[in-house]
Amino acid sequence: MRTLPLSRSSEIPVLGLGTWRMGEAANHRKAEVAAVREAIAMGYRLIDTAEMYGEGGAETVLGQALAEALRAGDVRRDELFIVSKVYPHNASRRGTPEACERSLKRLGLDTIDLYLLHWRGSHPLRETVDALQALMAKGRIGHWGVSNFDIDDMEELAHVIGDGPGCAANQVYLSLGERGPEFSLLPWLREHGMPLMAYSPIDQGALAGDDALGALAGQLGVTAAQLALAAVISRPGVVAIPKAVRSAHLQENLAAASLKLDTATLAELERLYPPPRRKTPLAMI
Repeated sequence: MRTLPLSRSSEIPVLGLGTWRMGEAANHRKAEVAAVREAIAMGYRLIDTAEMYGEGGAETVLGQALAEALRAGDVRRDELFIVSKVYPHNASRRGTPEACERSLKRLGLDTIDLYLLHWRGSHPLRETVDALQALMAKGRIGHWGVSNFDIDDMEELAHVIGDGPGCAANQVYLSLGERGPEFSLLPWLREHGMPLMAYSPIDQGALAGDDALGALAGQLGVTAAQLALAAVISRPGVVAIPKAVRSAHLQENLAAASLKLDTATLAELERLYPPPRRKTPLAMI
């Protein structure tokens, strides 16, 4: 799996597993745990979650799957890269470490590799940054970052950070159907050495049924979803975290990480899904 550099000499895989909508129903838990276990067995090493997902339910699912996989020897902890997020209303100087400890308990981990502010809220950025940097100093998180921050938010954040550990990544909605971040945000992140983590990179599955994309994918012997994913992670500095539960989808998504797109294919994708010509508001789901 290709990786991108993070701060402090770490790396992050360019393709991972999202867990949004997991942990919302008790009767789905067994299947969801099994899906995460299967993903790990297939070779997924980046897994993204949040305290918001199922109000801690997704972290609980992931925690059980991790415990089982580690106990069985399927993977070592140092081979995994686990991402979680703090709710904006919890992101105060005191609330951030409290939320982090709850997440760590649900995950059954000593450290979260990357801990993100899920979106901007009412607490001052200075307080949140101080709390995140303190969590790093204590070893409770490996890196900190943000999610759903547009370029003006990132510029404001840059002025707040000071001398402590800086922002490692920004997770936003990016896909062939939603290319807004490519106009100014992605270039800014590249300039500052921060990966963009693309959530919903297949437009919540919609691109898998796109006829034009499907026709082009058919010429390459791949699926529309694979082509959509490959297109996103072909952009320098971009990581994708599609959610999948079914075995076929997990395998399909993982295979997209090895797909190399030629110049003609990239040109046709640009024609079918044109890049933004002006700055637009950051899309959020």
